[in-house]
Amino acid sequence: MLNSGSSANFITISVIKQLFKEFYIFVPSLTWSSDIASVVFQNIKPILVDICLKTLAFSTSDVMNKVYNIRAVSGLKPTIILFMTHILGLKGFTTNFLHELRQVPNLYIVEDVCESHGAFHKNKLLGSFGWVSNFSFYYAHHLSTIEGGMVCTNDRRVYELTRMFRSHGMLRESQSDYIKNRYHSIFKNLNSDFIFTVPGFNMRSSEINGILGYEQLPYLNCKNIQRSKNFILFLKQLDNTLFFTQFITKGNSNYALILVLKGGSLKFRDKVEAVLNREGVEYRRGLSGGGNQSLQPYVLSSLGLNKRYRVTEYVHFFGYYIGNYPELKPSKISLLCKKLNNSCCSKTQ
Repeated sequence: MLNSGSSANFITISVIKQLFKEFYIFVPSLTWSSDIASVVFQNIKPILVDICLKTLAFSTSDVMNKVYNIRAVSGLKPTIILFMTHILGLKGFTTNFLHELRQVPNLYIVEDVCESHGAFHKNKLLGSFGWVSNFSFYYAHHLSTIEGGMVCTNDRRVYELTRMFRSHGMLRESQSDYIKNRYHSIFKNLNSDFIFTVPGFNMRSSEINGILGYEQLPYLNCKNIQRSKNFILFLKQLDNTLFFTQFITKGNSNYALILVLKGGSLKFRDKVEAVLNREGVEYRRGLSGGGNQSLQPYVLSSLGLNKRYRVTEYVHFFGYYIGNYPELKPSKISLLCKKLNNSCCSKTQ
């Protein structure tokens, strides 16, 4: 457990850099900023990938094209890190995508499950597909410790390094006698309680935060079921000639009602926003993380990207999310959908 999901991302990339001398890392162009920032901080240039509208996660074709291009250019079987973000309670995996990934040697999946606690694919929870998976317990997420995060893995090397990285890099945080004995034998001139093996930070959480999260675990599944029902009801009642409704909802745990306009009309977008503002409905345009990350100043200044990510760019300008919570009444969802469906006929304020 860590003090945030962003810390989980940062430590994960730090561990990867310790374990692999050379690798390529793929990150979606629609994600939270720390997924990309944690890579940039390590002086690694991420490869941004477009998304699929039905999942808001990696586009299978774009990922595979870029993977095979790298293999063709290098002539080798390079290490590939796929930093998968599951957006707004949706699952980024499809059966076809997983099948494609299994054909790629030396490929490691890192899952960002910060926005999709409890979501699953084929009865297997998200976060258990990857080599490493990261969670956030920020107060807007399904399970909150006010601030908090977690790194999960079944790789002992990752586990030991994560423990040390989160606590100043101290050897004493390791639970491996082999690692401790090796460092003690090499660095005999150091106090054994203060051997710093890696350049770590203090990213620990506290027992108080842990208790807050632990007490919510028994209620997580039932609350996620209600959130999913809310989202499915929302999609069913939206006018599918005006709004995209074909998200893959099976296994989702949406904490947000996702709204994507059809047609790409700025005039219609203005009408939708006018209705939401008039009705006092809080919303975020661009979906997760402020939309297309390739347009953000921190990416432009460090990577200088000028490539186009067609689907990401579309939802950046015509995608929204609205709050979804277990106590949200069906009547309110129906009223919201009615207002949205009529927005094309309303006068722009």
